[in-house]
Amino acid sequence: MSNKKIIYIVYNESKFSIDTASYVKRKFEELGYHVCEDFDYNAELIVCIGGDGSLLRTLHNHQFPEIPIVGINTGHLGFLVEINPDEIDNFLEKYINGEYFIEDVNPIEGVICTRTDCINTFAVNEIVIKGDKSRTIHLDLSVNDQLVQRFSGDGILLATSTGSTAYNYSIGGSIVDPSLDVIQVSPLAPINTNAYRSFTSSMILPSSATIKVNPEYRFEDSIVIVSDGMEHRHSSIIEVSLKLSTLNIKMLRLKGFEFWTKVKNKFL
Repeated sequence: MSNKKIIYIVYNESKFSIDTASYVKRKFEELGYHVCEDFDYNAELIVCIGGDGSLLRTLHNHQFPEIPIVGINTGHLGFLVEINPDEIDNFLEKYINGEYFIEDVNPIEGVICTRTDCINTFAVNEIVIKGDKSRTIHLDLSVNDQLVQRFSGDGILLATSTGSTAYNYSIGGSIVDPSLDVIQVSPLAPINTNAYRSFTSSMILPSSATIKVNPEYRFEDSIVIVSDGMEHRHSSIIEVSLKLSTLNIKMLRLKGFEFWTKVKNKFL
């Protein structure tokens, strides 16, 4: 069997997604493709049916594979997912005719260091460092080993350009064109008083930047790391180092896709 004829379909448990997956599978098989529902590294395309959360979970569950991925939206907003259910036939026609392009997305890589070891985490949209159980936390924020601020508040969010329209946007961060390789650092409920001075707006940093976050020793057991909505809890965190990863996530986009048109249609 040719490697170029394998399609991997993954979907969530909603009836709409299950029915859509059945239709997509049948249409691909009619076109001569082998469709699998177990991950296959030889697949030429991953088709994820659900919402943005389903697509993010698929990427995390399979350790950010190099296989191109496209989403069919059976969820709500659907910003990362590319295709609406009524556009499936049009998508299939454009796909077999090569009328698409691949958008490379670099996730954020975080290295979480505790007093005993270091753990890697990745995020397509954002990594959030926040207080556990709604506690105010105090964090030293450095860029390229230069202390920028001693932050006090609910936490700090670091977003990719791709993730700028997600959680970052909901807290007042800027929408960034995904063609720009930057990291956006946005505060969560910053405290700005005579006692504590924190930035109240986001910072845009270049792709070469390395950001380090160090909790005050009193708060090292009071922070939670959240990667694309998935929580990581570790005891005695002393430093979190973050940068844009060299990993390339390949998002399939149909010809005619335009980011700002999608922003207008989804948000205005």
